[in-house]
Amino acid sequence: MADSNNKEVHQKLKGNKSEIQKKLAGRNTIHMDPVIDRHYQLIGAGKSKEIIQRAMDLAREEIPKGAVATYIPELGKMDPHQLGICLYPLKGDKITLGDCDVRFTMQSVSKVIMLIVALEVCGLKPVFRKVGMEPSGEAFDSLVELDVNDSKPYNPLINSGALAVCGLLLPEVSFQDMLRFTRNICSDQDIELNEDVFDSEMKTCSRNRSIAYLLESKGIITTDVEDTLRFYTKMCSMNVTAESLANLGRKLANDGVSASDGKRYMSSRTARIVKTLMLTCGMYDGSGSFAIKVGIPTKSGVGGGLLSVSDKRAGIGVFGPALDAQGNSIAGCKLLREISNELRLNLFYDPEWNKEEDMGETVLREMQENSVM
Repeated sequence: MADSNNKEVHQKLKGNKSEIQKKLAGRNTIHMDPVIDRHYQLIGAGKSKEIIQRAMDLAREEIPKGAVATYIPELGKMDPHQLGICLYPLKGDKITLGDCDVRFTMQSVSKVIMLIVALEVCGLKPVFRKVGMEPSGEAFDSLVELDVNDSKPYNPLINSGALAVCGLLLPEVSFQDMLRFTRNICSDQDIELNEDVFDSEMKTCSRNRSIAYLLESKGIITTDVEDTLRFYTKMCSMNVTAESLANLGRKLANDGVSASDGKRYMSSRTARIVKTLMLTCGMYDGSGSFAIKVGIPTKSGVGGGLLSVSDKRAGIGVFGPALDAQGNSIAGCKLLREISNELRLNLFYDPEWNKEEDMGETVLREMQENSVM
């Protein structure tokens, strides 16, 4: 929707539930598959599967270095040794290995869906009046930047930012609307609210409650704080699989359009914004190093999920509940790092890269050795 008319459209949507339902259900516009450049073609399925299997073996070695999220008691019951991946190319069959059909809760991966719906239903300007677009450099549940600075949350992919987005969404959509949209965009009608995890989180969400009330005190949340907190926690408590996330990632990789049936689920602008924020902010305070080492826009969740988007190539879902210090799947990150360049998934992949190894010393090193610098 046009930014210049955003306020008028926003008011119209508030009183027009049918229009909101239509948006959340996904548009039926038929959209031709994009022409995929030959550089973006993935390696054949058989070879890809071999590469992923070797990467999984290496990734499993990282599991003892991580731990499941015990601060949410129900998540503490998860088996840390589980690991699964689903890679779904825009062209070709999906590849599934390991525990790719095990259900786990989305947790912070759901922030991607919240952001998509907020941008589509409320508009770009209202969303970014509530939250920023910058990496925070702090832990995902930090209060520091809100308390020390007179500011809004840094971005919508940390807890404070997602709570602000929920406050914006709450007058417009219900959780059932969001659940239906999640099932559709993930191509998984079996997604349900995990009541046990939801109850467990609501009993132990003191930090998120503090963040929400701080946001209210700053005028960023204007809806009922407890209702906003419940809405947010329900979104985090939806059960998905690695395959569900790959289905979502595939639509984001294809400009918001399903490569299977041509339905558009979001505007090109929304898809672009979401993928950019996933790259810069999706892995909490580990986002920068992940972008350099892996180069795939990714959003993590403390349930062990990773949603990755290899643009114009594939959607990827990973499940590995043992987490690193930043709250990201420790084996999942290793797995993605191992397959990123071999499968040409890196956002900056170019087949010419490999020729650099045959060119000897770089100009920079020659200048250093000859004391030019």
